[in-house]
Amino acid sequence: MSSVIKKVIPMLDRILIMRAEVKTTTAGGILLPEESVPKEMEGVVVAVGPGARNPAGAGHLPVAVKEGDRVLLPKYGGTKVDMDDKREYVLFREGDILAKLE
Repeated sequence: MSSVIKKVIPMLDRILIMRAEVKTTTAGGILLPEESVPKEMEGVVVAVGPGARNPAGAGHLPVAVKEGDRVLLPKYGGTKVDMDDKREYVLFREGDILAKLE
């Protein structure tokens, strides 16, 4: 089995988001330690599940975001997903996302 993840498809109403990278340098060029910089509350949707199951019948309820959308995230929560690249990916439920940014 290969250790490289080629594609992640979230289940039900879960959404995979790549957090925006935090700037660790100031305008004057001073490097800040990662522990002192707060997490970025913005991200880009990488993958979307089919949606929550429809309680009224068969099928799924549509998800409000699509791949490529910029979203506002809560400061805490989500499930961290480790991929092969050095970016930070987090898995959220649709209801946990605070807003869609345009």
